[in-house]
Amino acid sequence: MTEQVQLSATVPDGLIGKRLDQAVADLFPDYSRSRLQNWIKDGSLTVDGKSWRIRDKVFGGEEIVIDAQLDVIDSFVPREMPLDIIFEDEHIMIINKPAGLVVHPAAGHWDDTLLNGLLHYNPEIAQVPRAGIVHRLDMDTTGLMVVAKTIQAQTELVSQLQERSMGREYEAVVNNVMTGGGTVDEPLGRHSRNRQMMAVVGLGKEAVTHYRVLDKFRAHTHIRLKLETGRTHQIRVHMAYINYPLIGDQMYGGRFRLPKGISPELQQNLRDFKRQALHAKRLELFHPATGELMSWEVDLPEDIQTLLANLKDDTQAHEDEL
Repeated sequence: MTEQVQLSATVPDGLIGKRLDQAVADLFPDYSRSRLQNWIKDGSLTVDGKSWRIRDKVFGGEEIVIDAQLDVIDSFVPREMPLDIIFEDEHIMIINKPAGLVVHPAAGHWDDTLLNGLLHYNPEIAQVPRAGIVHRLDMDTTGLMVVAKTIQAQTELVSQLQERSMGREYEAVVNNVMTGGGTVDEPLGRHSRNRQMMAVVGLGKEAVTHYRVLDKFRAHTHIRLKLETGRTHQIRVHMAYINYPLIGDQMYGGRFRLPKGISPELQQNLRDFKRQALHAKRLELFHPATGELMSWEVDLPEDIQTLLANLKDDTQAHEDEL
């Protein structure tokens, strides 16, 4: 199903000399530059009735007309599911995602994802690309996500991500004991042998992760992380790269090892922890309609809280050895 978009505008003198894609981004801010560029390429956006190239420059006074079709999601099935909604208005939703929930349909998960749940909760969100999903969390990562309820809100939020003005902070529990915080600035790309994995690669995309220590245990560390970029698996790959893989990470955690002398309870806890111990703790953004700076924070899920309690008990039990 598609929605017809019909718009027009005259190029003002203030945009003289701009590239066409830059000019129309200013004229039609409700739509992303990539979408506008695609409309230029396929002839859905014309200048004085003619097709132009993206890089052609405007001289002022041109009549810009958009006559395009916008895809509306109709191939995904709405599915009722519990959604932990932290905040909602007519523009955005802030959701606390549980572990085990895939964000967007893919092989093996076509009708049990967050997107399916959003379509059931708010059928009108089908008119927004990807049902308003602006950024993703891995299936087994918990915590805060923002969902846009309008195209305008989605365009603005994506812009914030690109400009790095959206703040995202995580907490994680990693293997080995850190001496202190730091920054990992290493490019990421697809793994050369396993295309489902990411890796630090010389010609990859820029990726920057800041981290600081919250608590140290005998053989593990509780850390807080802040992302400058949002690459796939970024935290998991960067922490494994500096030899602090996340507890429970089945993809990047490496060989499973148990510290010596741990209690049976902690031993069982570590064996049973089958997801990466990673939680999107805090989210900060400028509201796409009002411009107000807003932030939300949610508690760690019960499984990570239990893990931290067991690690603390273990450390206290061996404090004479430290």
